Amino acid sequence: MEFTRSVPVEHNQVTLDLIKDRIRNIPDYPKPGIQFKDITTVLKEKVFFSFILDRLGALYRDKKITKVVAVEARGFIFGGALAAALGAGFVPIRKPGKLPAGKNRVDYKLEYGEDAIEIHKDARTPGDVVLLHDDLLATGGTSKAAVRLIEITAPVQIFLNFIVELDFLHGRENIGNYAITSLIHY
Repeated sequence: MEFTRSVPVEHNQVTLDLIKDRIRNIPDYPKPGIQFKDITTVLKEKVFFSFILDRLGALYRDKKITKVVAVEARGFIFGGALAAALGAGFVPIRKPGKLPAGKNRVDYKLEYGEDAIEIHKDARTPGDVVLLHDDLLATGGTSKAAVRLIEITAPVQIFLNFIVELDFLHGRENIGNYAITSLIHY
């Protein structure tokens, strides 16, 4: 289904249901049987982008976040902006071979294969209050691996947030006992 914008929307008219309706579904991507939720249809509209950023910021403004950690690549879109909004540092988690300095690595399973992620060893400090951000929570494999990378430095607390969560895949149950917030549920 191709998204087409029919009516301009003002910031005070935006709702999560309206954003949900604007997210494009791509069947059989990246592999047959996967229903890919494409948030680029929402990102291109400044009113939706700023609404999501405002909503995420409001959820964590009083949590004393010291680092926002985001997962490559779509997690970077809001991760950096969210870090700035919260007055926190930003730490990228990347696919293997993309970080230049000493790093920690975790291998994990996806719903459609295997992968690995890495983080610089010096990216976090003990005592951090970390917000892990990614665009989508599916089975929780990537997020669980990211939490394992973050836990290496013994943070005080880890919060997780997502723009979209696919509830029927039960990703929360795979991650563990953490405070998890998702804005939009399918």
